[in-house]
Amino acid sequence: MTRLVLGSASTGRLKVLRQAGVEPLVVVSGVDEDAVTAGLGPDVAPDAMVAALASAKADAVTRQLPAEVAADCVVVGCDSMLLLDGHLRGKPASLDAARAQWQSMAGRSGQLHTGHCLIRLQHRAITDRKCETVVTTVHFGTPTTADLDAYLDSGEPLQVAGGFTLDGLGGWFIDGVDGDPSSVIGISLPLLRTLLGRVGLSIAELWAT
Repeated sequence: MTRLVLGSASTGRLKVLRQAGVEPLVVVSGVDEDAVTAGLGPDVAPDAMVAALASAKADAVTRQLPAEVAADCVVVGCDSMLLLDGHLRGKPASLDAARAQWQSMAGRSGQLHTGHCLIRLQHRAITDRKCETVVTTVHFGTPTTADLDAYLDSGEPLQVAGGFTLDGLGGWFIDGVDGDPSSVIGISLPLLRTLLGRVGLSIAELWAT
């Protein structure tokens, strides 16, 4: 049976897949994201940036797999970054950075770019590879000073791209989404369904697994 391998430590991505009927094998890539982005240069387009990071994660996980898993599996790597004011923003490096980020995006909208890289393995060899990006517009609310302080104290903004997430405490401060809500959590079910179909896999097969 084909196994889906999630190359991410994200609890949000894992929860999305579990709620959609799939129990993935989680293998954390260990990719140095700063090194990958530095190698791309300062003028890389947002889609190219998240696609490169997703690819690096999927490749790293593929190299780690034991033979019994690599005999029949599909590896999924993802990465998300928020585009606001022409700048890409990943996970805030500190609470001060998270506070400044929220102050800049409160009451505004940004585009969340989420790259997906899917690698199909059969008989311990790569037989197919698909990479695509989805863009979702997120409309942010304006938290009160007290609510923002409490949110920052929770530590959640430091763990998620853009300093927010839809499926946690940050969901209180998101007024709306134009596009796929699951991509805001880090993995797009519609895009993943399409990519799986392109490598010859059905969703029903993964449900059975």
